[in-house]
Amino acid sequence: MDAERLEGILSKYEGESTDLIPVLQDIQDNYNYLPKDELKVVAQRLNVPLTQIYSVATFYTMFSLVPKGEHQLKVCLGTTCHLKGGQRLVDSIASRLGCDVGYTTKDGTFSLETVGCLGSCAQAPVMMIDDKYYARVTVDKVPKILKLYQK
Repeated sequence: MDAERLEGILSKYEGESTDLIPVLQDIQDNYNYLPKDELKVVAQRLNVPLTQIYSVATFYTMFSLVPKGEHQLKVCLGTTCHLKGGQRLVDSIASRLGCDVGYTTKDGTFSLETVGCLGSCAQAPVMMIDDKYYARVTVDKVPKILKLYQK
């Protein structure tokens, strides 16, 4: 546990149970997931049962209880993206990374996810790495895009 880093996060809040989701968001942003030991401290500081914290953490898809990769790669599989090759994109990326959807690459560089919509239907198929959108992505463009993020 990184007590100093966690304390820096918790010190921004009043310690009320209503702070739970913002605290979890900050922890997720700092650690790339919600570590169990940190959640125990949060439970004590906010006086919220650990079971309630796990309920919130598992209800919202933005939270993860397992470590995520350095880069979050999301491929849209909404109707338009799906029709324009979204699934082929997912298959190509998974094959290149050696990683299935919902998992992280062995080197910890990428976590691969699919989403229902990225809000860019006119530019389908769309994928996103961290906060950057990639529009009209084809299987041929995948290697060049991934190379931008690989060590």
